Amino acid sequence: MNKKVVIQDLGVKPYKETWDYQEELFQGIVDAKLRNKNEGLSLDTPNYFLYVEHPHVYTLGKSGDFENLLLNEKQLEAKGATFYKINRGGDITYHGPGQIVGYPILDLENFFTDIHKYLRLLEETIILTLAEYGLKGDRSEGETGVWLGVGTPFARKICAFGVRASRWVTMHGFALNVNADLGYFDNIIPCGIRGKGVTSLNVELDVSEIPLEEVKSKILKHFSALFSAELLENSYLLQNPVPVDQVKV
Repeated sequence: MNKKVVIQDLGVKPYKETWDYQEELFQGIVDAKLRNKNEGLSLDTPNYFLYVEHPHVYTLGKSGDFENLLLNEKQLEAKGATFYKINRGGDITYHGPGQIVGYPILDLENFFTDIHKYLRLLEETIILTLAEYGLKGDRSEGETGVWLGVGTPFARKICAFGVRASRWVTMHGFALNVNADLGYFDNIIPCGIRGKGVTSLNVELDVSEIPLEEVKSKILKHFSALFSAELLENSYLLQNPVPVDQVKV
């Protein structure tokens, strides 16, 4: 089993370009697994973890309700935003500047074959990261994501999740609001959940901005520990290198 995970920070990339790249990596792993099976091979399959920051975009999961987007085409254009219906789980969400989006593209057969465990460990990665900032992140029963203030009238989501898995290979992932413009969430019913708010790390800490690289390193530290993964830097595709060699694993 190959527990090495190649870390690629793609910088700021349009959603569709990144989605296509995810599909390319995803299909490469699936094809390698099929070759192993059909040809009786036991070659290692790769794993990736992509970091990216998207321009303003709304994405709707395959079972999501289009009515949860509260803008028409002209209003989207006026907001400088795009919209895509995509092949992950979950409903509608927003990605934009100041948000850390993580796409683990893993062959879970290198780690464990349990999609529920995978989702819980991704959530735990974010919960542990928030704890380093003195915040208590929680799961909310029946609702996806990581939340603050669960069980109170002030429950608010800080990290959204939506994944796809086939043949134990994952894609899509999470979006953590760090310095996000929360006004863009007013244009949707986030994740199809009414009556609950959305927040950002800088808002919770009452600061203007938090260094994204600082938060990324903390996420990688906890991801590596929870998944027993060895993190590798992909030097030829990194636009804004994550200091992996400084992350204690």
